[in-house]
Amino acid sequence: MTDPARDGRSFLVVLAGAGFVEWLGASAILPLLPTYLRHHGTSPAMVGLVMSSFFLASLVLQYPLGHLGDRIGHRPVLVGGLVVYALGSLGFLLDPGAGGYVALRAMQGAGSGAVQIASFALVGIAVPSERRGRAFSTLFAAQLGGAAIGPLAGSIAGVSGMGILFTTTAVTSAIAGVWVVAKLPALRSSEHGTRTPLVISRMLVGVILAGVTGGLIQGVYETCWTLLLDHRGAHAWQVGLSWTLFAAPFAAVSPIAGRLVDRFDRVKLATWGMASSIVFAALYPFLHSLSLLLGLGAVESIGVAIAYPAAQSLLSDSVPESALGRAQGLNDMCQTGAIAAAAGVAGALFAVAPWVPFVGSAALAAVLVAVLQSLWREGHTSAGVDIEPRELTVIG
Repeated sequence: MTDPARDGRSFLVVLAGAGFVEWLGASAILPLLPTYLRHHGTSPAMVGLVMSSFFLASLVLQYPLGHLGDRIGHRPVLVGGLVVYALGSLGFLLDPGAGGYVALRAMQGAGSGAVQIASFALVGIAVPSERRGRAFSTLFAAQLGGAAIGPLAGSIAGVSGMGILFTTTAVTSAIAGVWVVAKLPALRSSEHGTRTPLVISRMLVGVILAGVTGGLIQGVYETCWTLLLDHRGAHAWQVGLSWTLFAAPFAAVSPIAGRLVDRFDRVKLATWGMASSIVFAALYPFLHSLSLLLGLGAVESIGVAIAYPAAQSLLSDSVPESALGRAQGLNDMCQTGAIAAAAGVAGALFAVAPWVPFVGSAALAAVLVAVLQSLWREGHTSAGVDIEPRELTVIG
């Protein structure tokens, strides 16, 4: 492994660029995709199936993709994910019918999951523990930066310009794949080929619970945030602005958040960040001022910007390099499942009363944070963790 790769700067530029392109394309397409599908004769029920197939594919494939990365290296998985995402995006130009749209959206979900898992596992291999907070913050900032710009590009293109968006997304994803092949070293862990089992330690279980906690709240936001703003009389541009006001501060504070994660206690930072998000989720449905709802969303993003890289750094420190893909896949699979489950029931709960899904998810998340704190209470350091394996389960 070369020193430049260990230094991580040019290496992170490649990974961040790939993440930025993928999230930019996804966020540009997503808001208008249901309308596009309806204009092409897809029934409302099938629109829901198309949209959910993205999460279903991610849920099913994330752990196997992580396992594959541990076996053959994570760079091929990353490149493959970008190519599959590009092909899935390009396929929407063919008007393949309802079943075809489900398959194409599932391809996008599989590709997106591969990019996420491989990128984060590569950081765990190439970046020393004391700098991983900054590295993960860079990846999150790139993702959220793409998410902040994408909806604006989508709104400019409109439904009539979706073909341009699909084509642009496919082309940029393919270019990112070529860039990864050309510029990213073929990194493998020093333990590659040892077939190290994945030890499910107390620390890793806590990280997974942290992912589930964030997933529960995110799932409610996916379904109910727009409904809540509409209930408060928001215009369409205000709804779009609310998402941008979350993503932009997240990206802006990520460099500072990364330094905090590398300098201070990662367990405490992850816990405090999640706790702040829980408080905001429980508070939102009781606010009647649109200005407060928009402004506090920007404040909430700061805590999330700290919690996510802290949790990812804990995950990378809690397993051997040669098992990082499986650990990342397991964590992402659980988080995706939580998002899908929360999003699936949140709409019905919102119909009962607008506060029910927000307060309900916040209460369940608070219980999970209390549980993971008991798992994380034992030995850890300020810039990493001292893991005594203390196996709960071993996965080969």
